[in-house]
Amino acid sequence: MSLGITPPLIAGNLALDFINTQFGVGSDRHECLNDDHSVVEWLRQAGALNETLEAPPTGLVELARALREDMRKLIVSAREGRGVDPAIVNQVLERGRPIERLEWVPANAVFHRQTYRCDLTSESLLQPVAQALAELLTEEDLQLVKECQASDCVLLFHDQTKSHRRRWCSMASCGNRMKAAAHRARKSAT
Repeated sequence: MSLGITPPLIAGNLALDFINTQFGVGSDRHECLNDDHSVVEWLRQAGALNETLEAPPTGLVELARALREDMRKLIVSAREGRGVDPAIVNQVLERGRPIERLEWVPANAVFHRQTYRCDLTSESLLQPVAQALAELLTEEDLQLVKECQASDCVLLFHDQTKSHRRRWCSMASCGNRMKAAAHRARKSAT
């Protein structure tokens, strides 16, 4: 089992964090979805999987990578005001659709709506990620979905700051790096 490198969960959105599973700075790129087990581990770390699996479904990593690429294309095309076919996202949404049930809770004497995965197929496991993208594309201002302004970083994030002026994926990494570079440039110019 190859877990690889864990990507930062800094995007403020499950779909964007999933897209960020392929990341890096400059020429140093990392792939976090190396095999079926690494996809399951990422889903657990992101809080999208609570069930225990004996083994992940075969082909999970292939679908996860294809979904990630489709998601990135959809965000880029939507921000540019054009649409592309969301075939893979729709496949995951349709085949992975959760089951909702009303259940009586005797202790409270009320009904609660409970949601369950329909099964443990690849589509069902990845459905929360596709659902997060669907919500992002239909309910959020896509101008607040930004790419880190560090010239060599590819991470996306959802700017949820009050002023909507967030510039970096993380102040602790790219923000500090870019501020230090600007400081050095100012020092050398004097």
